[in-house]
Amino acid sequence: MTTMNISLPAAMRRFVEKQVSVKGYSTASEYIRALLRDEQQREAKVRLEALLLEGLNSGESTPMTEQDWEDIRREVRERRTKRKKR
Repeated sequence: MTTMNISLPAAMRRFVEKQVSVKGYSTASEYIRALLRDEQQREAKVRLEALLLEGLNSGESTPMTEQDWEDIRREVRERRTKRKKR
């Protein structure tokens, strides 16, 4: 794990220290990492929602055929095989 130093005004430092104590974190770093993970999840959710809306707005849907499903299965198998080789 790498280190990153940040500067905080006194009021923010006190806030972080209080959150660490009240919420049961071991360190300020653990608390900040939790905040960052939450933000990453929020951004991923926003991206997913945008992609879903893009799909909904992309035009008329067509029924999935057995060939469509087989193509999807083949693509998944190929991707899984590539990941295993890494």
